[in-house]
Amino acid sequence: MVAFDDQFRRQLRELFIWRRDVRRFRTDPLPEAALERLIDIACLSPSVGLSQPWRFVIVEDAARRSDVIDDFKACNADALACYSGERAARYAALKLSGLEDAPGHLAVFAEKASDIGHGLGRATMPETIEYSVVAAICAMWLAARAEGIGIGWVSILTPARIREILDVPESWRLIGYFCVGYPQAEFDRPELERADWDYRRAPSEFTIRR
Repeated sequence: MVAFDDQFRRQLRELFIWRRDVRRFRTDPLPEAALERLIDIACLSPSVGLSQPWRFVIVEDAARRSDVIDDFKACNADALACYSGERAARYAALKLSGLEDAPGHLAVFAEKASDIGHGLGRATMPETIEYSVVAAICAMWLAARAEGIGIGWVSILTPARIREILDVPESWRLIGYFCVGYPQAEFDRPELERADWDYRRAPSEFTIRR
C-alpha cells in the first residue's frame, strides 16, 4: 500500500482550500496539451460499474465559442430578471463567466446510453452516471489548481443549445461547461462570499446523526 505522510495530507488540505471557481482569467495561453493532461487525470476517477460515462469536448472553434457566449448572455439576462431590488443589483455586479478571456473552453457530458459497464450498480440509482462525471470533474479541478491553472464552471447555459452548438449526440447530457486558464489573482475564499452574495456555512450545519 502506498503511504502518504502528514506533510502530504496538510498540503492536500491546502489544495482543497485554495481551489476556486475562477471567473477572472489572464489571456495567457495554456501549455501545450494541458487540457489533454487534465482530462487524463479526470479519467482516473471512479465511475459506477466502471461505466466511464464522461465525454469531453475541447472547444477551439471561434464561432462555436461565440455561440456559447451568446447563449450565456441570454440565460444570464433571464436569471437577472428573477431578482429584484438590492439582490438584483448585486447579481448584476457579479462576474459569472470567464468565457471571453479564458484561453481554454471545455464541455463535459455524461453519456447515458453507453453499455460500458453493462449497467452494473445503477439499476436503482441511474443518476450515478452523472455523479461519476462530477467526480471526474472534481479530480480535474484539483489537478489543475496544483498546476496553478484555474477552472470556472459556467452553469448559466441552455443544455440543449450547447449540445446543438457542439454537435454531440442527444444521449449526451451536459454536466458542465468550463473556462480554463490562469487566474488574475488567487484567493482562499469563494468569490461569491467575497462579494457578499452568501457565506460558507460550517460543516456541522449539514451533518446529522441517526
